[in-house]
Amino acid sequence: MAEPERTERRLRPAPLLFEPSEAAADPEHFFDLESIEDPLELLTRATELTLAFRAAHDRAVEFQALAAAQLADPSRFDRLPTAEIAEQADWTEDYARKMIEFGEELQRGTVEPQ
Repeated sequence: MAEPERTERRLRPAPLLFEPSEAAADPEHFFDLESIEDPLELLTRATELTLAFRAAHDRAVEFQALAAAQLADPSRFDRLPTAEIAEQADWTEDYARKMIEFGEELQRGTVEPQ
């Protein structure tokens, strides 16, 4: 499935840097923010991370919706009922129906991805 051509350029958030497993195990450690002493630098980096997480969240929701729509597609011999999709994703059935509809709109290109 090809993504529609965009006429405007998306702003890219700061890249998420993966933390080493030993740092991730330390509950006080979060993307090395605790080591930044300058409040302006801390605000800048924390804001970059916030924007990156928001962008990642938006994209993940779009992929959830696409997957839900594909799994519910009536033309698939192995399609899943809405209740099962909801259970798999830990959603309510009502929310699963909305996500399936959103995914169908994304597939048709009637909704601009975030």
